Amino acid sequence: MSENLLNAFAPDGTSFDLIGSTGAPVVCLIHGLGLSRELWEDYLPELSKRYRVLNYDLFGHGNSSPPPQIASLTVYSNQLARLLDHLKITKASVIGFSIGGMINRRFAMDHPDKLRDLVILNSPHDRGLQAQEQVEARAASVRDQGAFSTFDEALKRWFTPNHLSNGDGPTKVRAWREKVDPESYAQAAWVLANGVRELVHPEDPIKARTLVMTCEKDSGSTPKMSEDIAAEVAGANLSIVPRLQHLGLMENPKAFLNPILEFLEGNIK
Repeated sequence: MSENLLNAFAPDGTSFDLIGSTGAPVVCLIHGLGLSRELWEDYLPELSKRYRVLNYDLFGHGNSSPPPQIASLTVYSNQLARLLDHLKITKASVIGFSIGGMINRRFAMDHPDKLRDLVILNSPHDRGLQAQEQVEARAASVRDQGAFSTFDEALKRWFTPNHLSNGDGPTKVRAWREKVDPESYAQAAWVLANGVRELVHPEDPIKARTLVMTCEKDSGSTPKMSEDIAAEVAGANLSIVPRLQHLGLMENPKAFLNPILEFLEGNIK
């Protein structure tokens, strides 16, 4: 039996959709910085055939309210935990893209009892000292320069030249970015830059069954970073998608969806 909740709101102002059969295992989706839950529109039809899918907007993104306090990975982790409690969901598989892959790692550390499986997509890790300082400097400047200050250059890092010229991804990303609350964006940009510091070699390693994926040409969430993430989680699976860049999951959804489904269904041990 399917009982969908669309454009619903949790008490803290989190906007979400919940679709699929009520008795199915729950899969939760976390989008990236400056995006929205619409990122997953090409994934929902297949996922919802087999799972109860919870798709929500991070604080200050999409239709969600700004964060209730200064943003941090823990604030975002607790946003998800409260949403699950609100919906009386005891466990979920959590798929996170970019900053979403940082949030779900923090969630795995903060709320391991609520986690079934972990899927980390195109998410940063140890950048090295010089690159880390550069990323933090750029994030600090966002407050003065605005959310679109480096947008056009960023698109070149996110999409292949062919998709940049002919695909609809850039138009969608621009529309999502325009909806983000400016202060929330500035805070989230800092979390994306600085938050990796608390995820590298955690004192209490993540124990959840885990799939780590990125794209061959992703310059900000490199294959080496994904290899390092996988190496820190016992038994983690690693998959590198050829050719694509940071938003490869928009250019070629099947390249991500097929391994994710295999992993969730237990065909990848």
